[in-house]
Amino acid sequence: MNILLLGQDGQVGWELQRALRPLGTVTGLDFNTPGPAQAPELKADFTNPDVVAALVRAVRPDVIVSAAAHTAVDKAESEPELVRTINATTPGRIAQEAAQLGALLVHYSTDYVFDGSGTEARDEAAATAPLSVYGRTKLEGEQLIQASGCRHLILRTSWVYAARGGNFAKTMLRLATERDQLKVINDQIGAPTGADLLADVTAHAIRSVGDVNSRRNELLGLYHLVAGGQTSWFDYARFVIEWARQHGGVNGQPIKVAPEGIQAIATSGYPTPAARPLNSRLNTTKIQQAFGLTLPHWQQGAERLLTEYLGA
Repeated sequence: MNILLLGQDGQVGWELQRALRPLGTVTGLDFNTPGPAQAPELKADFTNPDVVAALVRAVRPDVIVSAAAHTAVDKAESEPELVRTINATTPGRIAQEAAQLGALLVHYSTDYVFDGSGTEARDEAAATAPLSVYGRTKLEGEQLIQASGCRHLILRTSWVYAARGGNFAKTMLRLATERDQLKVINDQIGAPTGADLLADVTAHAIRSVGDVNSRRNELLGLYHLVAGGQTSWFDYARFVIEWARQHGGVNGQPIKVAPEGIQAIATSGYPTPAARPLNSRLNTTKIQQAFGLTLPHWQQGAERLLTEYLGA
């Protein structure tokens, strides 16, 4: 299987490099990565749809896994045209090329396509109503892929983190060693989801859908993919800080903030340029049944992250 991985240096892309290799030959590229041997001048520059389309034609993959996106949610509000190119126009062009090749396209989307109202976990048929530039462009990207007619898997996820790079848990741990008090939002609810989980499920789904010789097109389409359970940012922060406290602090530094020093605040108390959905719950019944999965509770992934980060 010939696999083209776009966005290989991001959180999800980094884990995909590992998870996809048992499936075949992986050509991984990012914005600054030199092009493949057959087209060294081409890069995975999502600001230039024509270049990325030419890259797909040059590699002629059986599977395209597109993990590149503009994910700076607040910054997106001030550069909507750039964000639309990266999150919608370029994925749409990739989908057109995939349709011409008969390739499978795997694309990642977000809970930000919803307005975050209510308290129920939304399934794939729920009405979309994005609140931000980021959410609107990600939804348009989904729609362009679906309209292309290519074989595709669109995986909506939320609250993604990885051991590599920065994330919410690491930020909370750093602040917990510096401050006596912390204020953390308590009215946004979701499931922290590891990039490693996303990568492993992606590889499993690709294997299940099959290659050009054994296609299972009934498994194609849109899916929600997040870890099990739910929490708030406030409870997530308390979980990681208490875990670090019980395991000797943060890389030799003691936890300074006491449990009662972590204060819950509303989203309205922390205004940002882009509106966040309060309800990020996603119903994962469809993907679990289609691919025979049991998605682990978010705490299991968080504990693995903490163990790796803190060496506990």
